Amino acid sequence: MSRGIKWKKIICMMLSALCLLQMQPTEVSAADYWPEGPEVQSPAVILMEMSTGTVLYEKNADEQHYPASITKIMTTLLALENSELDEIVTFSDEAIDNTEGSGISRDYGEQMTMEQCLYAVMLSSANECAYAVAEHVGGTVDHFVEMMNEKAAELGCTNTHFVNPHGLFDENHYTSAHDMALIAKAAYENETFRIITGTARYTIPPTNKHDEQTDLQNHNEMLYPWQTLKYRYEYCTGGKTGYTNVARSTLVTYAEKDGMSLVCVVMQTESPNQWIDSTDLFNYAFDNFQMFNIADNETRYDTSEAVEVGALNNNKAFVDIDRDAVIVLPKTTEFSDATSQIVYDDIDQSVVGSITYTYAGREVGRADIIKTGVEIEGFVFDNEKDMELETEEQEKSTVRIKPLTIILIVLGIVAAVVLGFAIKVVADNYYIIRHNMEVKKSRREQFKKVKTKNRHRRRRRR
Repeated sequence: MSRGIKWKKIICMMLSALCLLQMQPTEVSAADYWPEGPEVQSPAVILMEMSTGTVLYEKNADEQHYPASITKIMTTLLALENSELDEIVTFSDEAIDNTEGSGISRDYGEQMTMEQCLYAVMLSSANECAYAVAEHVGGTVDHFVEMMNEKAAELGCTNTHFVNPHGLFDENHYTSAHDMALIAKAAYENETFRIITGTARYTIPPTNKHDEQTDLQNHNEMLYPWQTLKYRYEYCTGGKTGYTNVARSTLVTYAEKDGMSLVCVVMQTESPNQWIDSTDLFNYAFDNFQMFNIADNETRYDTSEAVEVGALNNNKAFVDIDRDAVIVLPKTTEFSDATSQIVYDDIDQSVVGSITYTYAGREVGRADIIKTGVEIEGFVFDNEKDMELETEEQEKSTVRIKPLTIILIVLGIVAAVVLGFAIKVVADNYYIIRHNMEVKKSRREQFKKVKTKNRHRRRRRR
């Protein structure tokens, strides 16, 4: 692609974005009303709507606490991103000797698939399986821990530091409810993770060290009645429990209803507060908030006119609003109550910018302004392509003209010139030529008369 064509497309993109901005929305003074949340007993909690990243409720969400086994959400996410489910994991001596607490009694040298290990990690909180997974994926546990901290930083965590893959107590192993929500949100975006965390029961077949199958049950009481039916929540889709003597009870739980996807994180609480607080927060969200599809409700930006201006030859819209983007608002509000602003933080090959929506001082969602894939036609002020095609046609035409043709044309022109000159000479001397011809004719007639007289004379003499 020529440099000129590249610039043409860049100019079109800029003009499209400017045209999208031509109808700047009127700032709406949204009410500061935000539904009041329930009283929770846990000292540190957060409730986040995952599709928008909107924090619906929080309490001491940035305080550092010990996570216990909810650490295993990060372990599982990294394993899914860096291995295949059918890979064989071998349990080292260290995996058995350096772990305690919850587990499924694996032996030295035992082998399981990565899939079986991850189900054991998430459903039964098996510490030896988390250790074995870390060794397999990271080469060493220390390297895997480095991967954990790098991933946390990548996700925007600011109060997190991991030192092991299972969550057993270490004073340098900590996170916050907000950071844990970011990790849990990223994990939930992985389809395989959603399947694993939402599984109630799983069976590991016999291995090289165990002749009997191993049955697993999900320890999340909100999903599966592991010990009691009392805390089961019908909209729960998964999660991870945690407990140590120092961390106390911790819990990450997912729930979905009416197009809303929620994650609730509870830290350093006393059981059964983790179940009660999570249930109350989920009900608070489903009762008080609703989702709006941005493309279906946005009327302040007319992308259909994005490039329908003068020199752009009425092309179809070059950009459009992401059709899947949503915002979350209290049920007492309308879509128009949210204020919006176009930003250009995440521009790439397919995204021109984004529209960020806020309400009551909170960001409640955003929508990417994406390219539609419409081909850019030539501008009236830039016909470079047409000129190139014309030049090519001219070159082709020149090549087709043979030398013989040129010679014949020249000879024809010379002949025409000579003929014209001859005609002109005849015309200019017409009378002289005619007179000469008449003189010659008269002389021939006189000669004939003289010749005839001489013939008669000769006859008479005879």
